[in-house]
Amino acid sequence: MRVSWAVVGLVVISLSRTAPGAERQALPPAGQLVREVVYNELNDHQKHGYWNYWIERRNQQGTRREEQLETPEGPVNHLTLENGRPLCVAEQNAEEARLERLLHSPAEQEQRRREYAEDESRIGRILALLPDAFLYEYAGEENGSYRLKFHPNPDYPARSIEARIFHAMSGELWVDARSKRLARLEGRVEENVDFGYGILGRLYKGGWFRLVRTQVSATDWKTAQLEVHMNGRALLVKSFAKETSEVRGGFTPAPAGMNLEQGIIFLKMSENRAVLATPTSFVSHR
Repeated sequence: MRVSWAVVGLVVISLSRTAPGAERQALPPAGQLVREVVYNELNDHQKHGYWNYWIERRNQQGTRREEQLETPEGPVNHLTLENGRPLCVAEQNAEEARLERLLHSPAEQEQRRREYAEDESRIGRILALLPDAFLYEYAGEENGSYRLKFHPNPDYPARSIEARIFHAMSGELWVDARSKRLARLEGRVEENVDFGYGILGRLYKGGWFRLVRTQVSATDWKTAQLEVHMNGRALLVKSFAKETSEVRGGFTPAPAGMNLEQGIIFLKMSENRAVLATPTSFVSHR
């Protein structure tokens, strides 16, 4: 059973006050607003730009910071810091060798393209279920965003694994009032989710995620922070835990028309990989 937690990849912005100019329009029903937002997100998904940025990931083993370059055939990355320190010579050589192998391996490049296409399709499916899988209500305005609370729609037939996981959640989402784009999404698993009547596996209640997005251009929004904390059991006895903390920043447009192979060369030729910016400190929530 393969469950991608990356799909929780969708939205958000920080808490504060209402922005001027976005507040006096008559609001549509909350469900209609979500439907409009999903339309905008799916439409953007087909024509968004490509970006170069850093990602800092934290898990129980420590932190890793990578430079990531997006291409239409998927992203490529280059490790730059390990637990806050630059790579030693041996680690730098290993990274260069990894990129070199990828550059000369059509099979590995094709696998990356397939995985990227699968992820894009999965994200689209998750976005598409949002208007119907949940019921929404307005809960105020913060920092130019409409805040909505949501809980599962009891009439929604959640059949796929992805749909069943999301349908077990309640939470809040924030919608940028000017552009009607997803700005932030937080959800918590409210009940255990069984697969195969609990024989194949179970996702335990209490898991949560938080995704924050930032506007990087007039039309593009990118993930700035992602937290995923899930626990479960698979195939009767094997327990699993998904603990992800990511911060992203330093967004700059990627060169236009770059394919995967050209992206690898771009990263290999980039020298002086100085830290682009100091990442936001990880903050524990809940």
